[in-house]
Order: sequence, then structure tokens, then C-alpha cells
Amino acid sequence: MRIPFTQVDAFAAQAFEGNPAAVMPLSAWLDDATLLRIAQENNLSETAFLVPDASGSADYELRWFTPTAEIALCGHATLASGHVVLASDPDRARVRFATRQSGVLEVARDGAGYALALPALAPAPRDLPGVVAALGVTPAETLWRDGGYAVAVLADEAAVRACAPDQRALEQEGRLLVIVTAPGDTSDIVSRAFTPAFGIPEDPVTGSAHAVVVPYWAKRLGRDAFSAVQASARGGRLGCRLDNKRVVLSGTCVTTIEGTFLLP
Repeated sequence: MRIPFTQVDAFAAQAFEGNPAAVMPLSAWLDDATLLRIAQENNLSETAFLVPDASGSADYELRWFTPTAEIALCGHATLASGHVVLASDPDRARVRFATRQSGVLEVARDGAGYALALPALAPAPRDLPGVVAALGVTPAETLWRDGGYAVAVLADEAAVRACAPDQRALEQEGRLLVIVTAPGDTSDIVSRAFTPAFGIPEDPVTGSAHAVVVPYWAKRLGRDAFSAVQASARGGRLGCRLDNKRVVLSGTCVTTIEGTFLLP
């Protein structure tokens, strides 16, 4: 079986930045074990699988797999999927994806890049002593969003960049997306994201993390639109906008690999 394969650096201005994702269109769903094994073979933070949506609610069904598990929401691999679909049809303005746990997501053209609409996942204050200890930080506050999103708000960008978590201790806290964030130096906000329980010690650029922190920062900054940097080793820049119950993230993508996956 021959499956088209495209690797895309999402939220990247050039190759080797942003977050790489594999995008693999299928004519019909393979079994879950095979999808996971393909994601393991790709060995990227996410592999996105697309199947034409027969229900009429969207253009495609979309699922995301890390090398260890299927996940409920992935922003960068959705942006990458939108890039692949829209790049193949210059006359098309937008594409809609039906997901199993996060509703219908949309990627639309936005100047030279794209705008990705995700659900706004506003967090609330909660003590997170185990997460804080594993991060080795002294946060100004900690926040939680059901679904496994933990946030530590730090004093400044230097504290975010200096964060060196105990990955094993963080993994023992469970299947969490752990975010550290602060006011930025060259952007309005800065963040990093850690997901060791999903086999990804640090995610390069994380759309779902911004679905959580953008509502917090919109309230704190007193405005609905601002810039963001994810301060991973690869790094990435995002435009952020809170639009009612949606977080709209803007960014560009770069295709780095095109080919065929040969499934035995």
C-alpha cells in the first residue's frame, strides 16, 4: 500500500524552524494499531491522518498520533494539514477538518500564511505542587484546564528559557501538556511546552498550548490580539487572537519532504 507523505515545518518562516509534522491522506481509515505504528516509524511529534469526510460536516476527518498515542488536539499538525490541502489547490480559500474530540477545526489562507481556528480552552487557577516541583520553577501562579493542561506562569522570558524540568518526574504526573509562559522580550508572550508522557520531552511549537494560554493572556493584557514566541530549540512565532470561543493562531508553513510511505 502506497500512502502519500508530506513533512511540513509548521509555524516556521524557513526550514528547520517551527514544529515538523507528517501529513498522510488516506482513502479510508486503517486500524488504530497500524496508524500508531506508522506514527512510530515517522518518529515526529505528530503524524496527521486525513480521510475525506462523508458526513458533510467538514471536508476531511482528521486524527493525530504521537509515537506513543492518539491525542485529542494538535494545532501544528492541523496547520500543516491545511497547508498541504490548500497548497494543492490555489483557488481554495479554506479547509475544514472534523475531529473526534475537538470538534470542527478550520485552516484559512491569511496573507502569505494561514489562520488556524481552535477551541478556546480557558484555564483556571489551581495549585499544582507536583508539576511545579518537576519543573523546578517558582511560578507567579499556576493554572489548570480539564483535559490535562497544566500552566505555570513565570516572571519573565529569561525564567521560561532557563526552565530545565525533571522529565521523569514530569512524566509521573500523568498524560499532561505542561506549559510555562511569561511576558516576552521580543513578543507579547513567550511559552514552552513539555509532554514527556506522550514521548515528547519538549514540543517545538504547540498550537494546543496556545489554545489554553491565549484566553489567559488576553484577559491579563487587556486585548484580544498579540504576538507569541515558543522558545524551544527550533523556535516559532505565532500571531494570536481571541475570537469569542475560538483561539485563532496565524503562522506560515514550509514543506520539507514529499514522498510515499510504503505500507507492507
